[in-house]
Amino acid sequence: MKKFLSLVLLSLFTFVLVACGGEKKETKAESTTPVEKKVIKVSTKFVDDEQTAKSLVKVVEAVNARSNGSLELQLFTSGTLPYGKDGMEQVMNGADWILVDGLNFLGDHIPDYNAVTGPFLYQSFEEYFRMMKTPLVQDLNAQAYEKGIKILSLDWVFGFRNMTTNKVIVTPEDMKGLKVRVPTSQLYTFTMEAMGASPVAMPYPDTYAALQQKVIDGLEGSVMSYYGTKQYENVKNVARTRHLLGVSAVTISRKLWESLTDEQRTIIQEEFDKGTADNLAETEKLEKQYEEELIKLGVQFNDVDAEAFRKAAAVVFTQFPKWTPGVYDKIMENLAQIREDIKNGK
Repeated sequence: MKKFLSLVLLSLFTFVLVACGGEKKETKAESTTPVEKKVIKVSTKFVDDEQTAKSLVKVVEAVNARSNGSLELQLFTSGTLPYGKDGMEQVMNGADWILVDGLNFLGDHIPDYNAVTGPFLYQSFEEYFRMMKTPLVQDLNAQAYEKGIKILSLDWVFGFRNMTTNKVIVTPEDMKGLKVRVPTSQLYTFTMEAMGASPVAMPYPDTYAALQQKVIDGLEGSVMSYYGTKQYENVKNVARTRHLLGVSAVTISRKLWESLTDEQRTIIQEEFDKGTADNLAETEKLEKQYEEELIKLGVQFNDVDAEAFRKAAAVVFTQFPKWTPGVYDKIMENLAQIREDIKNGK
């Protein structure tokens, strides 16, 4: 009997060990299950020769390598995929999509983004970067998130925007009658009208042919874009109006963002932050270099009556009834403090 009981107890003990061992093995198998790979399209209007596109190539390669196969970012430049208004709709609708394009397309949905990027506000990149860190702009980012848009960056600058035509422009009077291409954006349309031109909205990739066919007389944009897209082959004068800062927002769908793991989100955010720094460093270096090369190619640069243009463009800040009342005053208060801090080395 004792022998029988011993055998029964041994059998039970063996069963428990096997069961526990099997359970541990199953848990281990679950913990090593690979994360499902996310394929994310990155859309931008910038062509391959422009610095923004070059910096984006580095970001995409870094994210893909660092994620060990859990992420696959696919970059589409030159407006190959929807960008601008249509691209932002993709983001808002929850597509597996990252858009790199102007803040004005955020302004279509959160109007005050257009206010903080209005004409003749900033005198340097540093002023703009500091403004983007203010509670005013952070609140706009929170509003964007509620609408399905996660802001990865607002700091992908590509230079101040100038007028490029075949005419020397010094005052707003010189722009009367000129048909100037603008993005599909009220901010740009109102700004060009205030500065004296007749704005013509069209996709940027269409501008090269439009200049050749005399559909437009010129365009406004940065030296970086002007050089990178070879617009100097059609228009040979750059008036340094510096009317708007050329900067792109990097946005991703909130739905997609929330579907990613913490590690995936960290990788994407950190690599786009590195890309911001790379793009800025290269932009600052290349702006002067490109201007020198453009002069060799026969392009003329001239300064303008900045005060006359500032006064003419002031009306733009009264043309947006959807802007929060008093937002312009808040922007100027922030800007005054920013300039004081920079002056005092803070």
